Amino acid sequence: MPHTVTFIPGDGTGPELAHATRRVLEATGVEFDWDEHSAGVDVYEEEGTPFPDRTLASVRSNGVGIKGPTTTPVGSGFRSVNVLLRKELDLYACIRPCKAYEGVRTRFPETDIVIVRENTEDLYAGIEFEMGTEESAQLRGALADLGRPVRDDSGISIKPISVFGSERIVEAAFEYAKANGRRKVTAAHKANIMKFSDGLFLDTARKVAERHPEIEFEDRIIDNLCNQLVSRPEEYDVIVLPNLYGDIVSDLGAGLIGGLGVAPGANIGTQAAMFEATHGSSPKYKGQNKVNPTALMLSGVLMLRHLREKDAADRMESAIAAVIKSGEKVTYDLKPSRDDPTAVGTSEYADAVIEEMNAHA
Repeated sequence: MPHTVTFIPGDGTGPELAHATRRVLEATGVEFDWDEHSAGVDVYEEEGTPFPDRTLASVRSNGVGIKGPTTTPVGSGFRSVNVLLRKELDLYACIRPCKAYEGVRTRFPETDIVIVRENTEDLYAGIEFEMGTEESAQLRGALADLGRPVRDDSGISIKPISVFGSERIVEAAFEYAKANGRRKVTAAHKANIMKFSDGLFLDTARKVAERHPEIEFEDRIIDNLCNQLVSRPEEYDVIVLPNLYGDIVSDLGAGLIGGLGVAPGANIGTQAAMFEATHGSSPKYKGQNKVNPTALMLSGVLMLRHLREKDAADRMESAIAAVIKSGEKVTYDLKPSRDDPTAVGTSEYADAVIEEMNAHA
């Protein structure tokens, strides 16, 4: 039976990347029933919303989707399509594998880590109070009454971290580790300073770890973790973090492996799972058949694993890795020199991956 999947091409270079990825996914032999819908700046210009209700309904109904990059309309009042999806569908777990592939320029070729980021709480929950507003004054008054005065010229953000949110994200990290043959989970925090928020996260993580004695557990203070990631990343495996730290460390991890162009992503929650590249839509390259589709293709690999199509996922990842390693039919950013005339386009790169899969079918 085919998998029904919401397919969102996105905007800018998104459609080129999405359709290249779609062809590679179909070439695995897995059957899909694609339910295509719009999102991003193009549909915003037509309908006044970057994410129509019908698109959200499709993802909610199908339970799984893959999305090309989208642009947040400037000055529209919308935060982003990604933030909307996370909130509406409770996509609480952001999974960001950061694996170095031979052929990609990096000083950290041994890197193979997975960032598991909590998506719904922490400073990214968006509970903010603007300087000079009545709400801000009321909050500052309450804080002053509690012996916690804040300067009048302050903007204020609230950092909520709950047992509920912490428990389910740490549990997701351990489940991912078990499902993917990982050996260790590291919880990152700043509990030495933020004892009642990060401290709660750490305490909860330790309690969850007790339920999974077969997986090694450790914790690291966030600044120390960042230091060690750029000195000995090979010591880390699965890293679970609250929202803001996870956002920062995800991009650090992408830097370790050669950039966002090879960094896949998944947002998984109680109602659905959405798979997407972690980079932007690069509208200046729209229609040029130039941009590297690796990140979205690897996100497709994550989707296959989510759909329990492990063999297809392994074949697709192996084919991508082989094409990158050969260095022949790759996009300009994967060449030793970015002006290399032998670089191929987005579509031709997909052709090479399909050819590699067929050669080892």
